[in-house]
Amino acid sequence: MANDDLGRTLRRLRRLASLTQEELASRSGISVDVIRQLEQRRKHSARLPTLHALANGLGVELTTLLGDPPAVSSSGENDGPQFVAVRRAIMPALWGPEPPPPGPDFTLDALRRQIADGWTQYHAAEFDTVMKALPDLISDARSAAASGSEDERGAGYAALGKVLQLAGHVAVRMGKTDLALISLERAMDAAGQSSDPLLLPMIVNSTAWTYQRQGRLADALGIALRAAGNMADLGLTGTADGLKVWGGLTMSAATSAARSGDYERAAAMMETAEKEALRVSKMPDGGDNRMVSVFSPSSVRVERVRLAVQYGHPRDALALAKGMRLSKDTPPSWRTWLLLDVARAHADIGDAAGAVKTLESLRRVAPAWMQHHTLAVAIVRDLWALPHHPPGLGALADFLGVSE
Repeated sequence: MANDDLGRTLRRLRRLASLTQEELASRSGISVDVIRQLEQRRKHSARLPTLHALANGLGVELTTLLGDPPAVSSSGENDGPQFVAVRRAIMPALWGPEPPPPGPDFTLDALRRQIADGWTQYHAAEFDTVMKALPDLISDARSAAASGSEDERGAGYAALGKVLQLAGHVAVRMGKTDLALISLERAMDAAGQSSDPLLLPMIVNSTAWTYQRQGRLADALGIALRAAGNMADLGLTGTADGLKVWGGLTMSAATSAARSGDYERAAAMMETAEKEALRVSKMPDGGDNRMVSVFSPSSVRVERVRLAVQYGHPRDALALAKGMRLSKDTPPSWRTWLLLDVARAHADIGDAAGAVKTLESLRRVAPAWMQHHTLAVAIVRDLWALPHHPPGLGALADFLGVSE
């Protein structure tokens, strides 16, 4: 991986973790000389195994070290007017006016459909589209929560909680995790006044994910397990939607456990989740699947593959992925991640031809996403450095600009 910002990012993450270069070397198994050369930008490249070891030593995801896939337009103005409008919607001006009542054409059903559309666009990585819609959606939800009968206000608070949860996810993708936590905290407040008992645990799951992004793995694990346990105690897992929310929390807890170094515990959690996911299809459909957590046998399997490849078990990952059939409700972003993880697993075991074949499939499914994904570029760059190139690698290298 060659990246002009790699050394700067490595130094910043190391300092955030309060580690010396020697301590990071001890944690990662990478020599202090390599770390020093990268940080001083005397060395501009590193192979994926080295980067993976450094990410593990820092307690972050590999993509955090490589640079997350872009969540903004090519201008890179992630603090431009569009995002300022989202920030203002999440945090209205102090001492500002009360929300106006909804207009005559407003309906809660229409607002819920628009919020569900926003989640679909988010999972399709259409972040600019979501950001354009968020300020009006949040404003409409605040108005609905402040007007009407008690039942109408409860439904309005449910819409407000769900759209603030969406805003929190977008803020994470923009690298603004502190703003995300503010949005999620306000979403929790709305959930507490809403008519939806599943909304709070869903927002807790989003909060756990945000903590993971900040490296707060113990916090992420703790709140996910607590929320999942509370759901079971309150009997909220007897419906399809309730079981999906519980499953999302369990998968989140497993991810935190794996990133904390307890891969065996994480694998056991995932196996339990996969067994429980089989029950979902046997239950009556709860409504719009876009408004609840993603949880099905195929989504659990996707996450199990991801954990296996990220934590040094590429052969397990390939065995888990073999013969998979994704359900129709699996978001497109999960499908693309699966292909990328399988490609990386092939590369990790030295199967360059298998990696290329999988990356060719990824290019057909999501060419724009792949072209800007740092991990996809890193895999192809590593393959390009090999003495013998399998068929198809040249076209991929040209497509990603690696051969230049």
